[in-house]
Amino acid sequence: MYNKATSLVHHFLSELILDGDHVVDATCGNGYDTIELLKLVGAQGRVDGFDIQKQAIETTRERLSIQGKVDNVFLHHASHSTMKDILPAGSSLKSVVFNLGYLPGSDKSITTNPEDSLSAHSAALDLTMPGGVIFTTVYTGHEGGKAEADRLLEWARALDSKQYSAARHQWLNPRKDAPFLLIVQRRS
Repeated sequence: MYNKATSLVHHFLSELILDGDHVVDATCGNGYDTIELLKLVGAQGRVDGFDIQKQAIETTRERLSIQGKVDNVFLHHASHSTMKDILPAGSSLKSVVFNLGYLPGSDKSITTNPEDSLSAHSAALDLTMPGGVIFTTVYTGHEGGKAEADRLLEWARALDSKQYSAARHQWLNPRKDAPFLLIVQRRS
């Protein structure tokens, strides 16, 4: 059983991502999702990582250096809301992974916010190939987290069900502010 949202995301990614795919870690944080994505896309794939905090980019880069030569990972010290402007023209993504909230072990006043997260999710939706999936771990325990969660759920509910499948995974017996997982798949 997967008792953490991130563990469940990694399981889903292992079933979805193939060698050679292009994926995005929209919130690098401490680099764990970036490394997991790199393992899955292999040497022929591409991973782009975004974070607004320089510390997150540096930590991710340090963790990647342990992996050896990593010339197919591109880290961007930028908001995830800019991914459409930064990714190569014609990018077709197999998956985009978000972990919303704040950087663990860092300044908890620096958080994701509804406007940038909605913009980033819309961009991710445009860039995701048919069959591709957006995985978002939504944390509500920080300032503004509940508002961000509500806006994202509203956005997901409004998606055309002929083109997208949207689901929410949440444990039934969590602590009060436990994260939940939002999954959106492009059908066509």
